[in-house]
Amino acid sequence: MDYFKNVSYMVSHVFLMLFFYLFSVHRYSKVITGGICFMSFLILCISDCLKLNLFPDSDLCYVVVTIVQILLVQFTGILISNKRNQKTLFIGLSASNYVIVGSVSSSILYIYTKSAVVALAGSFLIHLIALYIVYQAMWKLWIKQYETEYTKGWWELCLIPVFFYCSFTFIAYFPYTLEENPQNILGILCILATMFVSYVVVLRYLQSDAKQKDIYLKNVLFESYIKGLENQFYLVEQAEKNMKLLRHDMRHYSSMIRHLLDQGEYAEIQKIITHINDVVNENKVKKYCNNLIVNTIISKMMERAKRFDVKVHLDLTVSKELPVNEYEFTAVIANLFENALIGVKDLKKEKREIEIKVHCNEEHLLVQTQNEYQGEIDLDPITGLPKSKKGGNHGLGMQSVLAFSDKIQGDFGCFCQDGIFWIMLFAKF
Repeated sequence: MDYFKNVSYMVSHVFLMLFFYLFSVHRYSKVITGGICFMSFLILCISDCLKLNLFPDSDLCYVVVTIVQILLVQFTGILISNKRNQKTLFIGLSASNYVIVGSVSSSILYIYTKSAVVALAGSFLIHLIALYIVYQAMWKLWIKQYETEYTKGWWELCLIPVFFYCSFTFIAYFPYTLEENPQNILGILCILATMFVSYVVVLRYLQSDAKQKDIYLKNVLFESYIKGLENQFYLVEQAEKNMKLLRHDMRHYSSMIRHLLDQGEYAEIQKIITHINDVVNENKVKKYCNNLIVNTIISKMMERAKRFDVKVHLDLTVSKELPVNEYEFTAVIANLFENALIGVKDLKKEKREIEIKVHCNEEHLLVQTQNEYQGEIDLDPITGLPKSKKGGNHGLGMQSVLAFSDKIQGDFGCFCQDGIFWIMLFAKF
């Protein structure tokens, strides 16, 4: 029995499962997640005995067992992960590459020292150092990418760890090992360095891309905010002009009322008073809530609803000071409001109605929309959210709402019932 290879593989499996545990957002509790990883570790070790001890000279056994182990490893990563998508597969494939660093170091140390103890101890230390470096350099970058809903292009990115893994396997292990071809050591080290640099560059690029999308969404919000302020300024300006005219004409109305009183024409007096009240009401600037930014965006969206001839049932209770970032919160309202408008603007006039409920105070936050819809709404089987009809996963607006919900640890979801589409975001503080 080749104890050196058995122990070397066992050490690699330990750090492989540790990588999975650290770099995934767990679907289950820590105990259950740890138990799943431990069971996978045992199965990997048992399967190693097949290719290393029972059938050490069988290439077919080596290939079959290795493929089964790869499938088991990737299944473990997907099973324990909170989100089961391309990103989860990417980190699973990357985990297999990461542990190769320690495995290769074990073989290299054994070639030069001829000591199994030194090689295994060195391999363990290099595994530990590699995990620490990867954790410090890429954990925050990875978690940020993992938490965003945007998944376009990740299938292509999965090819990076696949080709690195294949390169390592065919140069260092199969069909000839490094012990048999030590001249490949320098090439392997260069590939390892290239792999680490590639991962950091790719993740930083994705982070930069995510920031650009975030900036774009904020610019859209600020543009709406500025237009809303311009609109309110125009309304205030027009109201001031009309009220000046009304004040100027009040002496004429007073004179008319006096003459009508003398004549006992109370019905005509009532008409004049009603006219004055109508003028005052027409020039009253609508205030939906005490928060300036939310009020501005709501005014803007109500204006859009009027253009689309959509009837809006609005239930708005928002305090002046918010317990969340008011710009992000306003963006959520704007996105969900706009989605509801888009959903009904092409319906028959009598069906163009939406209900918007927005409550936010120090204790809780609730944003709820409901509207009729036509056609089919394609819901993502994993997230439960509607997919964009423009292709890809969810639209940028829905990604923004989901990111905000995750940030405040809220519950965000939607469903269809009796021809009505509901979306609700709730968080308790």
